[in-house]
Parts: sequence; C-alpha cells; structure tokens
Amino acid sequence: MKYQQLGKTDIKVSNIALGTMTWGEQNTEAEAHAQLDMAIAAGVNLIDAAEMYPVPPKPETQGLTERYLGTWLKKSGKRDQLIIATKAAGPARLPHQPQHVRHGKTSFDRTSLTEALHGNLERLQTDYIDLYQLHWPDRSVNIFGRQNYTHFADEDTVPIAETLSVLADFVKQGKIRYIGVSNETPWGLAQFLRASEQLNLPRIVSIQNPYSLVNRYFEIALSEFSHQEQIGLLAYSPLAFGVLSGKYLNGARPADGRITLFERFVRYKAPQVETAVAAYVALAHKHGLAPAQMALAYVNTRPFLTSTIIGATTLGQLQSNLDSIDLELDKAVLDGIEEIHSRHPNPAS
Repeated sequence: MKYQQLGKTDIKVSNIALGTMTWGEQNTEAEAHAQLDMAIAAGVNLIDAAEMYPVPPKPETQGLTERYLGTWLKKSGKRDQLIIATKAAGPARLPHQPQHVRHGKTSFDRTSLTEALHGNLERLQTDYIDLYQLHWPDRSVNIFGRQNYTHFADEDTVPIAETLSVLADFVKQGKIRYIGVSNETPWGLAQFLRASEQLNLPRIVSIQNPYSLVNRYFEIALSEFSHQEQIGLLAYSPLAFGVLSGKYLNGARPADGRITLFERFVRYKAPQVETAVAAYVALAHKHGLAPAQMALAYVNTRPFLTSTIIGATTLGQLQSNLDSIDLELDKAVLDGIEEIHSRHPNPAS
C-alpha cells in the first residue's frame, strides 16, 4: 500500500480507502466485516462512511452502514489503527436526496449538526471521528449530475462561517479530529478557507468529490485548490458505479449490478457514457489490462489525489480493486487515455 499526507495534518492515509455505501443494502453485516478484514490486511487505513448510508437511502436501512462498521470496530479492537471518516447529510433540496434523515432537519446549524454527530458516534461505537465531512453543501449547487448552476436569491441557508464555527467546537471537545467537505464547489471551498483564516477556525483538510475516467470535472477548477492549498481529493465513484469495468456494455445488465438494481444512477446510463467506456475498455484490452484496474490506476496516480475510495459487493471485486495500487500505467496507456478524453470529455459529470 502507498500512503499520502491528509491535507496539512500529521497523519497519513492509504492511497486506497474502503467505501461502505453498499453495507446494509447489497452487503450483510458479515460481508461488511469480511471486506474490512481484507482491506486492512492489504494496508488500507482509511474507511469512509456516512449517516445516510446505505445507498440508495431508505428510512428502514438508514444508519446500517455505520452500525456494521461500529460492530467491527468493537470486536476487532483496531479503532486506534484506523482513520474513520463519516459524513453529516445536508438539506434535501433535490428530489433524490433523503427526506427522512434526522426527520428532515438537516441544515448545517448547531442543533442539526450536534444531533448528526451524536448519531454518528453512537452507531460507530466510538468516542471520536477522525475526519468529519459535510456530505453536500447547505445551498443549491450543480452537483450529482446537474450541469448548470441556478441561483435562488431567497434560499434559506446556513452561512459557511457559522457551520465551520460549530465544527470547530466539535474539534475542541475532542469529538472530531479534522474537517472535510464533499460535493463542494470552488466558491464553497474558497469560503471555507476564508472563514478559517479570518475567524481563526480549523482548516478543512480534504474534499470528497467524484473523479473517474468519465468524470474529470474536478480538474477544471478544483484541482488547483488541491495543489495550492493542500486540500487533497478523496475521489469517489472512481469506477463510475462499475460502468468502467465494461460489464454494462452493449445493453448488458448483470442482475447484481447497481445500475441494474437502482434507477437513480441515470448519469451513468447515457449513450455518451457508453461510447466513452467502450473506448476505454478497448484500450485496456489492447494493453492486456483489466479495464477496472486501469481505470483505478489512473485515478490512483493523479497528483492532486489523497485517496481513491473503492467499493465492492464481493471479495473478488474488492481484491481486484485493491490490486490496482500496484499497477503502473505506461506512456502508451496514458497517451491513449488522454486521446479518448479529448474525444469524449466528462460524459458523466
């Protein structure tokens, strides 16, 4: 395993992190524990969860993912060896965002965040969280496949400085160590940095946004923040919900695939995505590579990356994903990727 510094902190996290959003929906508690055993044996020390998981979010399963992680932490005795990251859900402003989490009161104010953190800690069976992340902004932004920004002048939002002040108190109380954001924009990132400087508040250390061969939107503006401000990317959906494995090409719909099972992931089903994926799969096969491993290896080596968050529903998938850390892509492969990207830029952004 390889390791990277987490922002400007004194801790290092594995270049590959274990994602958990299938636990409680597609994976049982026993399967979740087996994934943890395998990943940690491979050197993974960063585990990423969220209060709303598993996905797709449902009232009857909400919180199971953290509970499964919590039972493993309790029985394994390895809490202090790991970096546990989780998230607080934001306001449900989009149709697919969950209305049931904290009874719909999910603004990033003191009352709501205090309730969220209490729930996180209880389910995880821990006294502290290493990296506490805001799952998405407390305002309307163009994320989750939305291309265009729409401004709502009268939208009721919690100011970023107020939210950061609340999180700062959690740090002082020893309940969280570091703060991260997720699905954030360049403007939002700039506001967090400004608030930390002007109000002497903790600095965010990471940003968890999507990044893959079919969604390199992060490079357009946010990658410069990662370089200049040492706010590392925790890349989620590096396989674009499995489509970069090639298993959905030509209309194939494997029975256990997330794209098959759940209607919500429409941005990965578009014709332009399939065209790009077909080209990437052909490139991988040309060079004798497994398409999924090539896709992950590309993400693993990006200079603005801190960690690639991988997920799996089987141990075989997980092992293959873990093995991507040892794959080095040669110039011919990298040139081929850039050529495809120039023809099919960001079809799933």
